[in-house]
Amino acid sequence: MSGVGPVLSLDTLVRLHRGFVPRAEPSKLTVPDGMTAPLGCDAVAVPARFGPLVLPRLPHAGCVYADEAYWWWIVPADSDYALEWPTATRYVAGAVVPDEVRLIHRPEGTVPYTPPIPLYLALCRLMGTTPSWSRQVSA
Repeated sequence: MSGVGPVLSLDTLVRLHRGFVPRAEPSKLTVPDGMTAPLGCDAVAVPARFGPLVLPRLPHAGCVYADEAYWWWIVPADSDYALEWPTATRYVAGAVVPDEVRLIHRPEGTVPYTPPIPLYLALCRLMGTTPSWSRQVSA
């Protein structure tokens, strides 16, 4: 068929319908030279206004990246298992993020991870969310 334009995916059509077109193709975060990620990598995106409030609350912070809208915390793969991350955050399996991110915090050592439980608790506290294991269970 001649004269047919490019084929658009369903995701692209939905974004166009909503008026949102990403500025760049997402890519997988790479850890800095000299670091390894033996447990795989996922990312937790925190709205940028919370980022500076989270960092000092953590006993240890791993690699943190930022763009205009989010701070991205590197956590071991599957850190979302049995956790309901606060609504304002985004958990991204595979650490696929926009290309515009830049490294803003690099820890000492060779491992890029922020421990997920302290990060989760700090985010719950800042965002006024009760951790999922603390909620009452109804019969």
